[in-house]
Amino acid sequence: MTAGPTTVVPFGDRALLASTPDVASAHDLATRVVDGRDARRAPTVVEDVVVGFASVLVVLGPDPDDVDLPAVAGWLTGLAAAPGRAAVPVRRVVHHLPVTFDGADLDEAAERAALTPEQVAGLLVDAELDVALVGFAPGFPYLTGLPPALAALPRRASPRTTVPAGSVAVAGGFAAVYPRATPGGWLLLGRTPVSLFDPGRPPYSLVAPGDRVRFHVVGDSPADIPGATHDGDRPRLDHRGPSALEVLDPGLLSLVQDAGRPGTAGLGVPRAGAADARSLALANLLVGNRSDDAAVEGTATGPTLRLVGAGHVAVVGDGPGAVDVRVDGRPVPDGAVVPVDDGQVVGVGPVRRGLRAYLAVAGGLRTPVVLGSRSSDVLAGLGPGPLRPGDRLARGAPGRARGHLDLTPGPDDPPIRLRVLPGPHARGADGTGDDRFHRLATTAWRVGDAVDRIGVRLVPVDGTTGPGPAPRGSFPMVTGAVQVPPDGRPVVLLPDHATVGGYPVVACVITADLHRLGQLRPGDPVALAPVGLADAVAARVRARQSVGSRVSGWFPTTAGT
Repeated sequence: MTAGPTTVVPFGDRALLASTPDVASAHDLATRVVDGRDARRAPTVVEDVVVGFASVLVVLGPDPDDVDLPAVAGWLTGLAAAPGRAAVPVRRVVHHLPVTFDGADLDEAAERAALTPEQVAGLLVDAELDVALVGFAPGFPYLTGLPPALAALPRRASPRTTVPAGSVAVAGGFAAVYPRATPGGWLLLGRTPVSLFDPGRPPYSLVAPGDRVRFHVVGDSPADIPGATHDGDRPRLDHRGPSALEVLDPGLLSLVQDAGRPGTAGLGVPRAGAADARSLALANLLVGNRSDDAAVEGTATGPTLRLVGAGHVAVVGDGPGAVDVRVDGRPVPDGAVVPVDDGQVVGVGPVRRGLRAYLAVAGGLRTPVVLGSRSSDVLAGLGPGPLRPGDRLARGAPGRARGHLDLTPGPDDPPIRLRVLPGPHARGADGTGDDRFHRLATTAWRVGDAVDRIGVRLVPVDGTTGPGPAPRGSFPMVTGAVQVPPDGRPVVLLPDHATVGGYPVVACVITADLHRLGQLRPGDPVALAPVGLADAVAARVRARQSVGSRVSGWFPTTAGT
């Protein structure tokens, strides 16, 4: 799958990664892909196009019958080989950002560069930096033009679970600003108070490819970034209509989730959506909703909710009996339609098997739509975030509830089996050398303590691991990608993952098994089982067909619990 200097490889079972000579070529190819998609010249549905540094990710549509990776790969290589340049719009705006240089890694960066901290700050301030691309998180700029001493600084061997919002950082030849608190593996030099992303104001990101950035020094700690203290400061959700869900106790972490935000990764906005999309779909179909309607995702210990207006609810977790469900303190079955009267209280949890459960209510939830979705995204800070006591969530007009769910049992005896395809970096850059994919697939893993909606860290059962491959130029990511940082301990990406990253991807969990990622909890044993691309595509077809076929019949119209 090669045309000149551009190489196209599968990235999981519904995406392709094109490696280009440079970032300008990447923008050129992405523009050609978007133009071809919009003119209906693409051989299949193109859901998303994401530019990395010298790379382009093309995500194909959700219908497995329409995904033809070889045909799309041929189309991409043809576009890359076409003469001339696409009309790539380039802005020339210069942004001046104040910085306080007090970052946690400033001393380490100075030591690595054989400089003083003051000299590191001076080099960054003296540089005029170009925005090569925007990704990883909403508004996160990859800035090129660093002086050699700073451009040589590497990523951390193990990424931090949280980098403060506004952090000014360098790694792998780039500088950047973290627009909000996210995980990250760059060296932190300082902070800026300027907010780089506003989801309420198009075009959302302050910076765009082609812009320039100049940093200048300010004194003591700058003010907090506007909008960067996300979860605790939002207004209460306060729907006062006759049909609502009132939050009495949110549990450990309860979020409104739907099918997510396809087509936004080019803005640096993850797709988000339910961590276990299958359970969300089944719960929705049971109560007569569309499979992608918004519902409540509960984690470990779910919420306690009061119905305003009578309705039907269903709670689905990782197999039958996976979660406790109660109405006014009385047990009711999970995986079933439950009629609930006005004022009755539904309690969800604890979750006995897996990590998450989904409560759907007839009519679906009608919370505000942000960038095409009602989902809460913990990385980008979009949506209402964690539910809080006193929130009242609007409900839509109900359809007719269904009667029966054939809910197959959860995973068998451990370990939990995740089917994987080789990732774009399964072998060395020249296609030879150590078979990283084989080593990954033959190691016994367990889930570490770092588990959230962004990713799951795996650690070897025997406690030993070799060093991982060297970081690469920042390139786009997909849900299910198995990144391997230099410490050798993989991170498997979940729906709120960064849209661009620099740790090599050695494997990809197949689409049909992504729902299992959302149910992994700390300590679970995990086995990565290699499969072929044809098997992965066939599994996608079966999984898509099985969701609708598991719901049948109609619920009686008379209520009473």
